[in-house]
Amino acid sequence: MQFNPKSLSLQLNFSQKNLNDLRDFFEKHNKLILFFILTMVSITSFLYYLSNGLGVAYNDARSHLDIARRVVENLQPGFAQLGSVWLPLPHLLATLTVWNNFMWHSGLSGALESMASYVATGILIYQILKVLGVSNIGRLVGVLIFAANLNILYMQSTAMTELLLLGTMTAGVYELIQWHKEDSMLRLVKSSFWIMLSTMIRYDGWFLLIFASILVVIQAYKKHGYKAAEGAFVLFGTMAGFGIILWIFWNWIIFKDPLYFITGPYAAATQQQQIADAGQLLTKHNLPFSIESYLYAVIYNEGMLQTILAAIGMAFFWFDKKISRNLKMASIALLAPLFFNILALYLGQSVLFIQGLNGNSWFNVRYGLMMAPTIAIFVGYLIYRLNAIKYIVVLLILFVMFFSFANRDAVTIDDAIYGASGKNVSQVSGWLHTNATNTPGFVLISVASHDAIIFSSGMQMSRFIHEGDGIYWTLATKQPAHWARWIVLRDNDMTDQTFKLLHNNPEFKNDYFLEGKYPFADIYEIKPQYVKDLHTKPFPKT
Repeated sequence: MQFNPKSLSLQLNFSQKNLNDLRDFFEKHNKLILFFILTMVSITSFLYYLSNGLGVAYNDARSHLDIARRVVENLQPGFAQLGSVWLPLPHLLATLTVWNNFMWHSGLSGALESMASYVATGILIYQILKVLGVSNIGRLVGVLIFAANLNILYMQSTAMTELLLLGTMTAGVYELIQWHKEDSMLRLVKSSFWIMLSTMIRYDGWFLLIFASILVVIQAYKKHGYKAAEGAFVLFGTMAGFGIILWIFWNWIIFKDPLYFITGPYAAATQQQQIADAGQLLTKHNLPFSIESYLYAVIYNEGMLQTILAAIGMAFFWFDKKISRNLKMASIALLAPLFFNILALYLGQSVLFIQGLNGNSWFNVRYGLMMAPTIAIFVGYLIYRLNAIKYIVVLLILFVMFFSFANRDAVTIDDAIYGASGKNVSQVSGWLHTNATNTPGFVLISVASHDAIIFSSGMQMSRFIHEGDGIYWTLATKQPAHWARWIVLRDNDMTDQTFKLLHNNPEFKNDYFLEGKYPFADIYEIKPQYVKDLHTKPFPKT
């Protein structure tokens, strides 16, 4: 057989043409392709964690689902059930589907918004890297770093708020970067809209609003002068801050205190003070330890290799003379989660336990996930700049990811199962499910202390009397033997509102017997002779 150089040349040209056609097709339809792939990964991940029961392992996930459920199904349903502890947007979104029992108890009602945010954030990372001029391989690696992170995959399968916050914040930063590049007023309005949504999810968004406002003022002043900076600030700040104004107004209307979310008994500051009084808030007023704690959280969530590569990529980015100063200025917004979490730890407004560093357990280690898009973007940029050795680095990243998956190395799962963020209340909730589901009567319980029990019992929300039930709560805590067939509380715990209000109540002492003591709560049941005096149905609706 003779060698034919002409035939080989034609084959190579044909292969190159196919490669170019494939590249052009992807470039033209990249958003659609990424949407399809990320959606399939998202659904597969949710089904996996649903099948092994981890989707609602976080105590907070169960509470988020219960809050939304109380809006639509409760003794006194309505928007007042949104409360003031957590910002309202995740719960408002969940009310669209949480009325369905499967959507509620599977966690899918809350996970849907996390899953949609996962897909959107992956696409936004690709788009940000595209704006920065990064090649296709760098963009795809950036998406891979985010989308194949086991901690991200787990959290996007839950009713937690991290992914929704990441999605809105990343969208806000993307539009801010575009505004710095194009100087388009529409981009500024879009950025303010997404940041406004983030301020209604978690207080990290409030910090991003302040951070982004400073960047807007600096950029507008530098390009157009004082008047333009003033106008840009008013436009951006008014829209982006609208959610905060609504939240303050809500607290004023419902709780008669516009700052109730700060000063109330269930506010984060109040809870952190209790931890500080116990001598466990070690980061408060200790900046080096606050920095160390949060960096550990980032490394545990993103991986040591990815974090190091991102730091190198950020240095490459800042010293790249081809990148305009405008884009460099806008990219500072990507670091807002880093500054916020360190500041919150330093001021004592946040708590973070890293096993082996400041405690024997995990708590809130998931906060490190807030840097996930930032790390993905800077790793993608580094791959773009490495040229000759980029494929070696990509193979190294894939190697590390393979072992991460093989070992199921997700610190967020450890936190949910073994850390302080999860509660195994199966004994209490199992007893209620078996003995109370089909027996007439109400359960008196504090949702602030025992929302996980309510969720895990599988009972309808309208079977429980809690703090948000107005007249029912008042009557049941004054005359429990007329309203509560069962009482769930933690004995000798004054932070449990049920115990606090009942421990000196003669009806509680005389008319109930201790059914059982369990790890997270005790169950009291009314004595048989008093059952006949119980109200077992709600007031007639008028």
